[in-house]
Amino acid sequence: MEKSKVYFADFHATPNETLLQKLRRLIDRAGYASLDLKDKFVALKIHFGEMGNLAYMRPNYARVVADFTKELGGKPFLTDANTLYVGSRKNAIDHIETAYRNGFDPFVTGCHVVIADGLKGTVCSTSFFLSSINPTIPNPAINIIGNTNTGYLNADIASISIIAISIII
Repeated sequence: MEKSKVYFADFHATPNETLLQKLRRLIDRAGYASLDLKDKFVALKIHFGEMGNLAYMRPNYARVVADFTKELGGKPFLTDANTLYVGSRKNAIDHIETAYRNGFDPFVTGCHVVIADGLKGTVCSTSFFLSSINPTIPNPAINIIGNTNTGYLNADIASISIIAISIII
């Protein structure tokens, strides 16, 4: 099995390049533009955060990926699955409300929120939902992980993080 390529960018901004520009350069360098997204639904799997916490990527990062996806002809949407524990993401209505309150509304991100496993989290698993969009692609094409504590971004095929944007076509 071929080793995954990992692309890294720290969270240091300069007068010549903002963090959002750095993210755009990172996903471009990872080969996102080479994906055939024309007229395809593109799931941007993201953690919206719980109500009242800050452990999630800021919505403006999702906007960068959504805008790039649109430039490539794709139809992006943000998605995540409901939680099994009691909290502000236990059902789709509360989950979307949490997403909007944490800034993930269509006006900020440039795309809509679709909860992957239905109203009560009983429809299917996130991986089933995402593979049903395009069953020929077994894994996310790109997974961007941002850690607000350590300040890094990377792109990897099979990374998992609670603070992530996974791009599934």
